[in-house]
Amino acid sequence: MKRKTAHVTRTFRKPSHMHPANFFVPIVEKTTPAIISITTEDYVVNRKMSQILHHFLFPNSQAPGKEVRRSFGTGFIIHPRGYVLTSEHVIHNAKTIYVKLASGETKPAEVMWSDQKRDLTLLRITTVRGPLPVLPLGSSTEVQVGEMVISIGNPLGLENTVTTGIISAKNRPVQIAGRKYEDIIQTDAAINPGNSGGPLINMNGEAIGMNAFIIRDNHGLGFAIGIDSIKPLIRKFL
Repeated sequence: MKRKTAHVTRTFRKPSHMHPANFFVPIVEKTTPAIISITTEDYVVNRKMSQILHHFLFPNSQAPGKEVRRSFGTGFIIHPRGYVLTSEHVIHNAKTIYVKLASGETKPAEVMWSDQKRDLTLLRITTVRGPLPVLPLGSSTEVQVGEMVISIGNPLGLENTVTTGIISAKNRPVQIAGRKYEDIIQTDAAINPGNSGGPLINMNGEAIGMNAFIIRDNHGLGFAIGIDSIKPLIRKFL
């Protein structure tokens, strides 16, 4: 009796990032190199009454010095020469500004242009390793309510944190504490302190907004400045 030959069919698993449910993965991998974390330092005098009294009661002891206050924020590179877009309140009154690239490299930054009323700032960083990766700018005019978006930032100093959500509303004018926000995009993508200045990204891997602020104690309410209202103000740097 002739023996039958068994044919074994091998099943190869696709890499996890190829799974249909993981379509955010290539977008994050594409955009993250252009997103930077920002740390600022400001020196404030601690004027607590106990320290003032200490100065008078113990005049020979060391006087209370200046206290270093550090703040965190996010930005994204819009030009290969090192121009970084971020929120003005991230660097407001900062004495020193440092940015950390996705590569881990830390560089000092200087303010090239700033608009406090609109809460916008453009920083410049210098690097010796050639052109920097850039996050393409999309269109906030063309986005639609219900469209999926990604937020990548530095909340509470936790670098490159990724959250997702949808656009909840658009074209909301908001005025807070003397700042005028135009063309506001509302999203339920988680935005926390430290996300300010980071990009709101569409499914094409383009920045369609810059994360601006949240309403405290209200979950699911994040706000970004539409990129189309920013473009005319920074065009000479693009």
